[in-house]
Amino acid sequence: MCLNLSAATAERRTPAMRLKGAQAAIICLLTLSAVQGQDGWSVTYTSTQICALKGSTVDIHCTYTYPSRVNGNVTVVEKAVWFTKMKGDEHVDVGTEAEFAGRVQYQCDNKDCTLRITDLRESDSAEYKFRFVTNQPGGKYSGSPGVTLSVTVLQAQVIKTWPTLYPTWKKVTCQSSCRLPDPHSYVWYQNEVNIDRKESSFEEYFGDADSISCAVKGYEKLPSPSVCVDDQTCNRVSYTSRSICALKGSSVDISCIYSHAHPALSKFWFSPERSHQQQHRSHPEDLRKDSHYAGRVEVIETERGRSTLRIRDLTERDSAEYHFKFKTQSFEWKSSLPGTTLTVTALQVKVSRIISVHQTQTEAELRCQSSCSPAGRLSYVWFKNGQKNTTQQTSAYTDYFNPGDNISCAFSGYEDYRSPSVYPSKLPSVSVSPSGEIVEGSSVTLTCHTHASPAANSTLYKGNQTLPLTPEGIYNFTSISSEDRGIYECKTEDQLSVSLFIDVQYGPKLPSVSVSPSGELVEGSSVTLTCSSDANPAANYTWYKENDNSAKASGQNFIITDFRPEHSGSYYCEAQNTRGRRSSTLHDLTVVTGKSIIVQNIIRLTSVVLMLIPLLLVILWMRKKKPLSSTAESNELMETMEVRVR
Repeated sequence: MCLNLSAATAERRTPAMRLKGAQAAIICLLTLSAVQGQDGWSVTYTSTQICALKGSTVDIHCTYTYPSRVNGNVTVVEKAVWFTKMKGDEHVDVGTEAEFAGRVQYQCDNKDCTLRITDLRESDSAEYKFRFVTNQPGGKYSGSPGVTLSVTVLQAQVIKTWPTLYPTWKKVTCQSSCRLPDPHSYVWYQNEVNIDRKESSFEEYFGDADSISCAVKGYEKLPSPSVCVDDQTCNRVSYTSRSICALKGSSVDISCIYSHAHPALSKFWFSPERSHQQQHRSHPEDLRKDSHYAGRVEVIETERGRSTLRIRDLTERDSAEYHFKFKTQSFEWKSSLPGTTLTVTALQVKVSRIISVHQTQTEAELRCQSSCSPAGRLSYVWFKNGQKNTTQQTSAYTDYFNPGDNISCAFSGYEDYRSPSVYPSKLPSVSVSPSGEIVEGSSVTLTCHTHASPAANSTLYKGNQTLPLTPEGIYNFTSISSEDRGIYECKTEDQLSVSLFIDVQYGPKLPSVSVSPSGELVEGSSVTLTCSSDANPAANYTWYKENDNSAKASGQNFIITDFRPEHSGSYYCEAQNTRGRRSSTLHDLTVVTGKSIIVQNIIRLTSVVLMLIPLLLVILWMRKKKPLSSTAESNELMETMEVRVR
């Protein structure tokens, strides 16, 4: 049963800001939850609870609102984050946490924000909340309660229904720790072979050596571990982890538990990708015999029924899916079910933004990035000139950097596998002149360069477009336009980059007017006129009637609830902002009264009658012509008969 949860959370900063309480996964969504505050501050979550499968992808979505102005000042959102925990008074952005490295994406635009988490882990189960910070005094808002994410693993359970009379008759059930959405169907595997079953549970006769596994339809890559149907030893392989992230240069252990009803003739680890590359797909090759892994692979079996593949000195080419297989006299486990996917990653330090550039120092924000992160509760470790920084534990690091400083990062516990060092003195700088507001039509200069010595070459981009720079790293807009608004990236030869957003302000473009409902406007009906214009900052709208200087309404929509003959006429809207104003073309509105409708019906009827008169005349002419034709034909026939008689 779904629940409807809503509440509000707020932070009070000043009396003026009185606030009260934001691959698709298989998910169960409860009803929409609005975290509503006063004065238009709110966060609305699409769902309050989500159930998702381990290894899948989930989207957590919200929308949010805030006053467009407070005390006459325009509200601007400066920061938006998702968080699950606090560090002191700080809300820790999940995008900066080590355990989410390479697995988190933000998709935020126009008061709408989605948190996407890939390769879900059971440790991701938590309450996720959205928070945004504005430029207003005290204008910080968090949506609470948030969205509770529960990450589950499917489990196949075997129940003996008639243990005495029918010991091989069993009931099997596919279960999860949280409720998955209805409707959905299941996929069942008996001895890793897909059987024709779609229900969540069924009863059947099984063999003593049979194993069973289940998955949700459409998510066959995320099956439950195989379990023995009988208490005795069966044929099965279950992997300890479905996915593993490991650092380049390190070692990794990939483990499974297995059993077989009869003595094994052979057993080994293999990779389908490697077998495919070597054209041995139908006959997988033991990794210990693969030259790519020579001297780096060993198989460890410290206990019966448990095998561990250890790969040392990892390279990015080792990223692949790994399987274990065995063969007995009468059975072969072919490993058609998913194995363990290994991803080998290397840390890199990237420049997220330049805060300020001084004569001898550069203040910058750096980020430690990787395509994935090892399992466990991790944090980041930063090194400056080889010395460990004990205060920075997230992926973001802000500091002042002098020429010659070198920076690297690592995961806690993996300090021997640091990122390559970067030299912040080589960080690029991008600036715009004049500073402050940029108005369409003005002359603007962009400068893109580095402060390194010797100087490094830099390139300026807007999207995929490369912009030509002078030898001094300058790009000129002689007359900047609204199309030039956007993000510009300055990148060095070392692929270090920094971005700058140019906001071009311009007056309203030609407004357009739409009318609802369209067609004839009947007396007494309601009509809505809507005005739209592209403008930056956003335009305000005023409505006028032709030859009448007094404003009829303000706002984007002009509604006339009881349309009368005196309302007929030509209307237009005026869009205006701080950069100008512009009026739309005239739009005619004419009321249709009851008398007008009668007259129109008479006219339509008269038109129909006039159209029918020629048709009736033709019919009468045809009827008159037909008897004459018949008489002529009769005379012809009689004359013919007389001739024949003669």
